[in-house]
Amino acid sequence: MSDFDAIDALLAASGPEAELPPAEERRTLREALNLSQAQVARAIGVSPTTVGGWESGREPTGAVREKYAYFLESARTRLNPHPQPEPDPESKSEPEPEPEPEPCVLCGEPATEQIEGFTQHLDPAECGTPAASQAPAPTPAPTSVPTPAPAPVKLARTGRRATTAAAGGPNTPDAISRAVRDALAAHEGDLEAATAALVKRAIPDAMALLDETRKGGRYDIVAHPWIPDILRKQTSRGPDQIWEARPKWTRAELPPGAHEVTALDINGAYLSALKTHLPIGQLEHSTGFGHDRRRAGVHLVTPPAWEHEGVLPNPIGNRDEPGPLWITEPTLRLLLRLSSPKYGLCDPPTIHESYTSGATEGLLEKFRIALKDARDRAIGEDDEVTLEYVKAMYSKFVATMGESNYNRELYRPDWMHLIRSQAFSNLWMKAYKAYDEGLTVVRAMGTDELHVIGDWQSVFPEGRSVAEVKVKDRYTVGQD
Repeated sequence: MSDFDAIDALLAASGPEAELPPAEERRTLREALNLSQAQVARAIGVSPTTVGGWESGREPTGAVREKYAYFLESARTRLNPHPQPEPDPESKSEPEPEPEPEPCVLCGEPATEQIEGFTQHLDPAECGTPAASQAPAPTPAPTSVPTPAPAPVKLARTGRRATTAAAGGPNTPDAISRAVRDALAAHEGDLEAATAALVKRAIPDAMALLDETRKGGRYDIVAHPWIPDILRKQTSRGPDQIWEARPKWTRAELPPGAHEVTALDINGAYLSALKTHLPIGQLEHSTGFGHDRRRAGVHLVTPPAWEHEGVLPNPIGNRDEPGPLWITEPTLRLLLRLSSPKYGLCDPPTIHESYTSGATEGLLEKFRIALKDARDRAIGEDDEVTLEYVKAMYSKFVATMGESNYNRELYRPDWMHLIRSQAFSNLWMKAYKAYDEGLTVVRAMGTDELHVIGDWQSVFPEGRSVAEVKVKDRYTVGQD
């Protein structure tokens, strides 16, 4: 290369960087052409994880930026080969008519926005109330648990809404008690009406409580990360590809004779499951057979054979199809635990690939303790209104982490699957404890139902706290 060629190359490389569309449009363009991240990555010469990072906001540099910009511009041209000419700024055109409002599928009130063909309010604050133009100005409660402020303050690096300092967010069960007192006063002591009002506001109140308990936390929560396709619904109403290992097991044969079975109810299953290893940041792809206990996420595994179906449920739940499947961190850790020398119940699973991030078990611990303390106090005071309110807060918090119109503060379907699976894993370990202590396990269902034969009170303490169980039913099986 001559000196002049070198100068030309230097000048070509030192020009302005290629413009890229926003991160959201990058993903939209790729998906509109039915291309996977792996296909784009191979064409550009990078890894699929790198393409995923670009689609979540990271910026490429150098030669790969030029290639990526060329791909995006070509994709845009392919999807819109005949773009409409820019309108003349001096010409006047008729404004587009406003869409006719239709009933919201969630609350029945007029709405104009649509999601996947269904008319509904995009702003959760509007859902369940009349349109703003028809509703009277609301009168704020004096000292209730605050809902997110109309003009939210963004938390640094998290994308979550913060409760303003003037709102005085809930950081102890006392704020929950004040919210209950305010609701009872507003409904003149009507317990059912106050409970209904509190349950309706459970999601924003739970998010405000999470904000308060996260203040001063060691880690920033990434609330709206890039999500791999396996965590996205395959159809508008269908599931994604994650298997939660929900138990639905009944023992096929019982010992001869008549037996009294006790159906036990596990208290606060979802509340206990908030203590689980959760990925802090965006999930990153990896392949291989190893498991890093400092990380958490979802894993494609071939599960081991289970040879104890006659006395204990399969840890991965009821599954008819053989072969690999995507499981969560709690399920993987349970399988690894059962394959250890201490238990020796199965072989270890084979891990093929994973989507994980650095993790901690204490991410929601202050949030969980605040709800647990309020729950314990409500039980001690026989306060069913507070108890139902707190139960709604943590159950709806888990249920709306995924694709939900009622919680736009947090979009973590991976967390939702992990917390649910932790509840199922906790139930399985209780079934094993019963079996190991000499009880006959008859049935294990969902997150909180365990049927046993024998002196269960010598194994499980009875009561209503999270660490205890209560009797749900008693019945007799078999004949003398």
